[in-house]
Amino acid sequence: MHRYLLNISYIGTTFRGIQKTVNKAEQPRLDTQSIQGCLELALRVFHPVNEIQTVLSSRTDAGVHALHSTVHVDLERPNGQPYDTTTLTGVLNRTLDKQRLPIRVLSSQLVADTFHCRYHATGRTYLYRFAVNKHPPSEEDNFRNKAYEAFVPVEEIDRCYFLQSPSFDIDRVRAASQLFVGVHDFRTFMSISRQKNLSRDHPMFTVRKIDKISIRPGGAVAVAPNAALAAATYNYWDIEIKAKSFLYKQVRRIVGALIALGSGRIDERCIYQMLTIPSKNSWDHRVLLAPACGLYLCRVHYRNN
Repeated sequence: MHRYLLNISYIGTTFRGIQKTVNKAEQPRLDTQSIQGCLELALRVFHPVNEIQTVLSSRTDAGVHALHSTVHVDLERPNGQPYDTTTLTGVLNRTLDKQRLPIRVLSSQLVADTFHCRYHATGRTYLYRFAVNKHPPSEEDNFRNKAYEAFVPVEEIDRCYFLQSPSFDIDRVRAASQLFVGVHDFRTFMSISRQKNLSRDHPMFTVRKIDKISIRPGGAVAVAPNAALAAATYNYWDIEIKAKSFLYKQVRRIVGALIALGSGRIDERCIYQMLTIPSKNSWDHRVLLAPACGLYLCRVHYRNN
């Protein structure tokens, strides 16, 4: 038996999330609505002796993408020899491509049997992409209809969050983002998962350390004439957040709070209160959860990278 680390990327738009669903009451079956299920289906082409069970380093929700994530899997060949990792990568990508699945194996590597892609990860970096209209409709316009009349490059649909806010102050967003850096109880910024998690009841479970938040100008991924029109219409921004681990929907809630601040729906005091009074009741309902389409798992960090 040999263990392999798969470095993967994917577009999560059409998937229910990365994690497969296991219903113990039913006959075991592959969940092809998840990234994990599709990977395990693709791994069947190698016909290992053992049952295929992938392990995830990070969980992403429906609609969230990954530029780099990792899984590990144990595979045993009939002859007991390890699989060639270059062949493993190529065959998996060919199999996924035949099924028209937006999943790519970046590389494969043989690792120690004691290696665990989740527990040995030293950190994770998430990227959130959003774009703000340079010439948004005014408050006097029929704002809802005008917002939908605005140009959005088709290549960016479900890849970026587009704002048609009448005003947006990126300097306030930059300054307020540093309130989240450091150790905090992020209970206010955690959504409740439907999955059972016994550790969630631990009083320290919601304490997390944000190592770094950076906000910098982004860019359109549109092509040809759409690229020029997108650049003329929007200011693109990238928010990068790095920590060892995150709570359920924590990144999207943090970004939602920052966007609400930049749009003028809340002020810095609201963010301070949500951070210093950690409770689900402290959540300011003027803050909207940032859509999944703009979120990317950018990198899973290990000691050697």
